[in-house]
Amino acid sequence: MMWYMPGMGWWMVVSGVFALIFLVAMSALAVWGVRQMTGRSSTERGRALDIAQERYARGGISKEEFDLLRKDLGSS
Repeated sequence: MMWYMPGMGWWMVVSGVFALIFLVAMSALAVWGVRQMTGRSSTERGRALDIAQERYARGGISKEEFDLLRKDLGSS
């Protein structure tokens, strides 16, 4: 026969909520970590492309170098 203690149901609900919060926090931490390891954000790539365009416009780099930079930065 199973032992029953008054109020035991509430502890099960509370522990379930804490477990859910823990799982969500660990998932968010994993997503953040993967994003940090994958490299630069799109705004950083956009800024790097802007710099390359400025250098090309001033004549600091050739068209071939600019095309290579644009390809490396993932721009079309």
